[in-house]
Amino acid sequence: MVKTMTSYEKMNFKIPKESPDYRECSDYVISAVEAIIQDAIDSQNNKITINTNLKLGLPMENINKVAGPFVEAWAMEVFSQIVEDTKNKYSLINVEARERLNKADIVLQFKKKRKVEMGITAEIDVKATAEDIPQSGRSPNITSYARIRTAYIEDPDYLFVILSLKHRVYCHRNPKTQLMDGIMEVVGHKAYDLKYLSSNDISYNPALGTGQIQIKDIHYVTLEYRNVWDFCQLLDKKYLASSRRTLEDWNELARRNGWVKFDE
Repeated sequence: MVKTMTSYEKMNFKIPKESPDYRECSDYVISAVEAIIQDAIDSQNNKITINTNLKLGLPMENINKVAGPFVEAWAMEVFSQIVEDTKNKYSLINVEARERLNKADIVLQFKKKRKVEMGITAEIDVKATAEDIPQSGRSPNITSYARIRTAYIEDPDYLFVILSLKHRVYCHRNPKTQLMDGIMEVVGHKAYDLKYLSSNDISYNPALGTGQIQIKDIHYVTLEYRNVWDFCQLLDKKYLASSRRTLEDWNELARRNGWVKFDE
């Protein structure tokens, strides 16, 4: 392992450098996202009604397997409702849904005066977790190692936010249809900038393609403020620490994705 890391350290890296106000922008987005979700909860705009023709109600033992898409759609609607007010207090000016298999689920754009630019763009990865399932939120897949590593090289100010939404599900009888409606209720939330999660909270799963970046427990994380280059090195360290990955594997990814400057 020492030899591998020594060889790694001698690479001719492309070193990204973020804008001086990146952390300020990150804090701004995290604060706005959390406030928007909390306002939706406080105003009781936090329920998703699932109408069915099932007399006995939803299969509660399996309902959380399909909760993700519902909660993600709810979050998209909450952000979209804010944008409809062009003078909203969050300065949210645009919301877009990302297609399936993208790194994130939602893209948010905020209007904020900066020295160089006039706005902030953040990609939001929505993660639904069940309030009543103890293991829910353990080691969720966040994104592909190679894709996220490349994103920070292409845009050193890339802002990737994990939005954890805790929900509970229950049924009640619809007085009109006399059938059982399912109610999915968002009851808690937390937002994190992926780049600022502590090293202990981030893990690497070598299964699936170039491997998946995971969070050990999405409900209990600590923050470590670092710059973009330090985060790229942290991701590389997680990758190289896997018994299923070698420096040769990393070299191939680096060449293919433009992480280093190779002498031809």
